[in-house]
Amino acid sequence: MTHRNPFLAALVLCLAVVPAASAGSFAGTSAGSSAGASSAGSSASSNSTSGDDKLVREAREDAAGFVASDGQVRSARLEAALRVLRERDPAAREASDLALARKILAAE
Repeated sequence: MTHRNPFLAALVLCLAVVPAASAGSFAGTSAGSSAGASSAGSSASSNSTSGDDKLVREAREDAAGFVASDGQVRSARLEAALRVLRERDPAAREASDLALARKILAAE
């Protein structure tokens, strides 16, 4: 009976392995460690842009949806990226959300 459906056996094996792999990779990230918390604190206090740049890059897809919907479709990731841009650049504080979303799209 165990050899009747090798696909089902492989699927069950994959499902058993995936949660363990996910938990292991989470534990290795900065989100799952105290070292990550201290580095997050130090980057915030030193105005490091590495995490902020990543946040803005990751908001590109959301910015595209925002621009395509003429500002109707918003996301938490886009809002965070807009906040970062405004904190960094005094000129961005005066820019509209659509203008900043376009700036995100134009960035490489």
